[in-house]
Amino acid sequence: MALGIVRACMTDGASSRPIRLGIVGLGYIGTTVGGQFHRHPDATVAAICDLDADRLERVGREFDVPGDGRYAEYPAMLAAASLDAVLIGTPHTLHHEQVVAALERDCHVYCDKPLTTDLGRARDLVERVERSDRTVMVGYQRHLQTAFRTARERFIDREPTWLTASITQDWIDDSRGTWRLEPDLSGGGFLYDTGSHVLDGVLWTTGLEPVSVAASMDFHDDDRRVDRRAHLDVEFANGASGTFSFHGDAPSVREHIHLWDAEGAVYLEGTQWGSRTVREIDSDAGEYLPYVDPHGEQSRADAFLESIETGSEPPATVRDALRVTALTEAAYEAARTGDRVAIDLPTASPEGDG
Repeated sequence: MALGIVRACMTDGASSRPIRLGIVGLGYIGTTVGGQFHRHPDATVAAICDLDADRLERVGREFDVPGDGRYAEYPAMLAAASLDAVLIGTPHTLHHEQVVAALERDCHVYCDKPLTTDLGRARDLVERVERSDRTVMVGYQRHLQTAFRTARERFIDREPTWLTASITQDWIDDSRGTWRLEPDLSGGGFLYDTGSHVLDGVLWTTGLEPVSVAASMDFHDDDRRVDRRAHLDVEFANGASGTFSFHGDAPSVREHIHLWDAEGAVYLEGTQWGSRTVREIDSDAGEYLPYVDPHGEQSRADAFLESIETGSEPPATVRDALRVTALTEAAYEAARTGDRVAIDLPTASPEGDG
């Protein structure tokens, strides 16, 4: 979707100009989503930050960021660079501190998922964002995907009664030698990483509120912090139930989400990281394929910039992310204790969840 020139957010009353963006963390998200901003006519990457000097040099050249716009420390970048927005693509446990720092500098924020790996900090960010006029978008990109948006339309006037969801990935091998297997940085394992997208996809598509969870997990580490396999049995406020299975030590990526209601079901499925398909199943077991065209989907940069320009709610909000963190934290507790754990549901915002 084409956007007009976005008004800079740090200089009220200033003439319109492209958003000046700073990127912290130049890994996959920082360079992939950062590349969308670099190529966007309504944004410019003005500063980048990473501890790796070689990466700073390489990405700086790729994104046309001069030497004085390259930083090893995040606070130094915020203090010295004149920024309107920040993209946070750092390890999970660093997000809270960095989002808070950006908001205190009056910046809009695109934060990779999960928003945080601590429920109290997630609540704190929701309160801060809802007191602010800044846009904060979380990196749950299924909210932009046509297949999930099509499935979500089904549940505008009905609710699922039963669901199953699963994803596999060769995540353990893919993550060796990275921060993803360091729980002080990752906050957990496969559930908090790839699995977080599946939890969010189900909650956002259906509108269901989880109230309790039982779980079992196999752990990669002796301290039982980094899960490689997780199975969740979730009960929802409307009486629906669901099972989630996450296997991070499998040969390839496959995702299956099956959502059943009184009239049939909708299936979302896909392989690797390509577009997901959507199928509708009726009460007589007939199958129908709604027309889905992924070519018209917004990029994450498009959606973020449009939210800033229009003042509208971003596709994936901090409240969406709070629900995912609440369910995830309860699942880890359930797996470690062997008990079914009640989920500490967030209270609704005064304006509603949108």
